[in-house]
Amino acid sequence: MAYLRNCWYAAAWSEDLQPGSLLARTLLDEPLVLFRDPAGRAVALDDMCPHRLAPLRLGRLLPDGRLQCGYHGLEFDATGQCVRNPHGSGRISRNCRVRAYPLVERHTLAWIWMGDEPPDEDLIPEFAYLDPGSGHDVGRRDTILMRANYRYVVDNLMDLSHASFLHDGLLGNAETVPAEIKVHQDGPYIHVRRDMYNVQPPLLRDLLFKRDGAAVNMWQSIRWSAPAAVLNDVGTYAPGTDREEFSGQLGCHILTPETADTTHYFTAAARQGPLGAVPDEGEEALKARIAELRRHAFKDQDDPMLTAQQENIRRHPGVSPVLLEIDIGPVRCQRALDALIAAEQQRAAEDAAP
Repeated sequence: MAYLRNCWYAAAWSEDLQPGSLLARTLLDEPLVLFRDPAGRAVALDDMCPHRLAPLRLGRLLPDGRLQCGYHGLEFDATGQCVRNPHGSGRISRNCRVRAYPLVERHTLAWIWMGDEPPDEDLIPEFAYLDPGSGHDVGRRDTILMRANYRYVVDNLMDLSHASFLHDGLLGNAETVPAEIKVHQDGPYIHVRRDMYNVQPPLLRDLLFKRDGAAVNMWQSIRWSAPAAVLNDVGTYAPGTDREEFSGQLGCHILTPETADTTHYFTAAARQGPLGAVPDEGEEALKARIAELRRHAFKDQDDPMLTAQQENIRRHPGVSPVLLEIDIGPVRCQRALDALIAAEQQRAAEDAAP
């Protein structure tokens, strides 16, 4: 499968890279091992010792920060260079090294660059609300393995009309089907906005607003950037009032392909807006409940549907989907991604030409 490679993908939440521990993760069909060096810097190496091609994830991290292969004890530094061969004369071949990938921590995530072009940190998508000190009280940072191609998950997110059916009662309902849809592009970002007026609030919106079941106005504003980083801005306010008097959430939906058929889904949400009823159970309990409801929607509702959809697409490779008006956002994003991949492949072909 062709991936966009000269870009940043989320590899892990920073909190998941614990000192002294190895984290094995497959990204873009490439098995990797992640860890922190003695200075606390995040490191990503190919998960394969060059000696017998054994997985380095089965080795151990030494106190000096070297990664020791668990098979024959070769040791590698954070650059991927073998720095100790405990056998025979101890000679180290110049080819005895592992590829290391640029890894940058920003917005409480470790972002990896898996292409061959020089990494550009300005291309890391903006998720500043996740930063400590942003003023946002961010809930649980979650990682979900979806059993579907990441592009299907993008389509699912960029067309939230499905919430009225697949997440009926939780994120949408019959009254939220008729929505005004607007699409625009701002630099590298494509935005899709849905506005719904005087509708019965679904459960998650009611929990975040007045918790009284009364009719509300709602918006969903979702932002995509290549290859698959999505920010969802949702809000709820009372009909006939200023929309600035709202309660809502900011949610990240950052997708990284594991394989052509599976996706790492990094997600976390923060409450926003000046309004919102104080829950009887307290804010922390509300945050935990919302995190569980969001995970239920993504893992228990989205994932089975996308998995089944993927199987149908595999069985019928010559069938093109029928597009509706609601597909304008997903189509814009997919075309933009196709263009970026084609341009990258063209650059690679030109560089390889004699």
